[in-house]
Amino acid sequence: MSDHKAEAATLASTTLEPIVLEPTAALTVEEVLSVHHWNDHLFSFKITRPASFRFRSGEFIMIGLQGDNGKPLLRAYSIASPSWAEEIEFLSIKVEDGPLTSKLQKIQPGDHIYLGRKPVGTLVTDALSPGKRLFLFGSGTGLAPFLSLIRDPDVYEAFEQVIVVHSVRTVADLAFREELESQLAGDPLVEDQALLQLTYVPTVTREDFHTTGRINTLIDNGRLFEGLKGEARLVPESDRVMLCGSMAMNKDIAAMLEGLGFVEGSNNKPADFVIERAFVG
Repeated sequence: MSDHKAEAATLASTTLEPIVLEPTAALTVEEVLSVHHWNDHLFSFKITRPASFRFRSGEFIMIGLQGDNGKPLLRAYSIASPSWAEEIEFLSIKVEDGPLTSKLQKIQPGDHIYLGRKPVGTLVTDALSPGKRLFLFGSGTGLAPFLSLIRDPDVYEAFEQVIVVHSVRTVADLAFREELESQLAGDPLVEDQALLQLTYVPTVTREDFHTTGRINTLIDNGRLFEGLKGEARLVPESDRVMLCGSMAMNKDIAAMLEGLGFVEGSNNKPADFVIERAFVG
């Protein structure tokens, strides 16, 4: 064998084989179908959905990749797609030194990923008592479960108005902005209902924008209620609230809601507002 052929054979034998993920009792292995990078620290992606996978719009699931120790490295992610969708979508931040997101942000279509078999969560309509207005307060990637909920026909049957409030630092962080501003135009199931019942309120905290300030500020100054039917304040008798975002946001708004007489609900005891405490990012 010539030196050139010998060198080529050596390189071929040392080429790293792609990591093959194996399903477990708690995890399936799914294929990445598409990836969209919104900016340098935010991306979304879609994966295949197992035929047996069922979830309620608004729930979260464990997803992940193989860790450095050869075991699954998992984190909780809210599902951004509606319960009827054929694919499962997620919205994620990018953290360069994050154990999972440092790897996850590099996925490409055709790659494989772990998906948990058991979705759970409290950001579901089952955890809320009946009401007229549903306020969905999210910061950053906390928008994800609300993307699922607002494409569920049952949500529009349960509430007269659905208000998505998305708080981010910069305008570039307003993921899915065009889709939301169009009030889900073209959606196969909720286009008509969303046009009449869905309101989108994006707000930016660190750049000039037509709406600025944190969600608390919009509630206090009344900006949040412009154009809505009903009172220009949160009313525990008829308003229902879901919170998904930073720990600080969840804590501050929950305290404000409780001060107004709202009661936190759960799957076992529906009430006026719910918080997703397991959200990542």
